This record gives sequence, C-alpha cells and structure tokens, in this order.
Amino acid sequence: MMRTVCVMVTVVVLAGWLGMAVAADLKVIKAQKAKDVNVSVLSESGQWKPGKNDFVIAFTSVKDNTPVDAGKVTVNTSMPMPGMAPMIAGATVQPDTAPGRYRGTISFPDSGDRQVTVAWDGPAGKGSTKFNVPVR
Repeated sequence: MMRTVCVMVTVVVLAGWLGMAVAADLKVIKAQKAKDVNVSVLSESGQWKPGKNDFVIAFTSVKDNTPVDAGKVTVNTSMPMPGMAPMIAGATVQPDTAPGRYRGTISFPDSGDRQVTVAWDGPAGKGSTKFNVPVR
C-alpha cells in the first residue's frame, strides 16, 4: 500500500515538473494587449505551419502580469482569398491546468497570413482582440 502511494506521488511530481519544463520551452507566436489583459499565443516552435498545430493561449494582467481567468475562450482565423470567400479555421480550445492558460489545436490547409480573433467571456470580463499571424 505504501509503495503504491509513493509511486503515485512520484508520478504526480514528475508530471508537474515535466509540465513546467514544457511550459518554459514555449515561444511567443504573437502577444497583444487588449484593455487590461495581455493575450499571448505560444507554441513550441513559435510559429504556425500548414497542418495541425498545438498552441497555448495565456492571459495575464497588464497591471501585475498575474494570470487572468478568461473563462470561455474561442479562437478563429480567416484568410482573404481574391475572388472567393475567405478561408476560415476555428480552433479547439480548453482550459489548461495552470490558471489563465488554455490549450488549443488548429489546422491549416496551406501557408499564408491569417487574421486571428481571440475572444473570451469569464470572471476577467468579456473581450476580444485581433491580430495577424503568418502560417509558414
């Protein structure tokens, strides 16, 4: 029984340590100030590419850089297409284990500049921000 508890504690500690190590290795894709909230889109490579992309969105206070609970978060992208309707892609976003952080995935069929809209509605209030991100 004691051995099982020790193994479980070790696994939890290692998972937490690995999670912090992975979080420390994330690079900024884009950071944007929106009123009193900083919104940062991060990934391991620091860029989006054609195909599936995993990313993290971090919300922090402009005032003291502490995590902000953004509640429900959505991420949508569009790319203008001459003579056609814009190419639209939405992301799947879920809260991460760390406060103010959300994990997401999004897929792009090809490269090009995307207009990204991040919207949130939660304890920190309701807001949105738009910015451009190249997919390379």
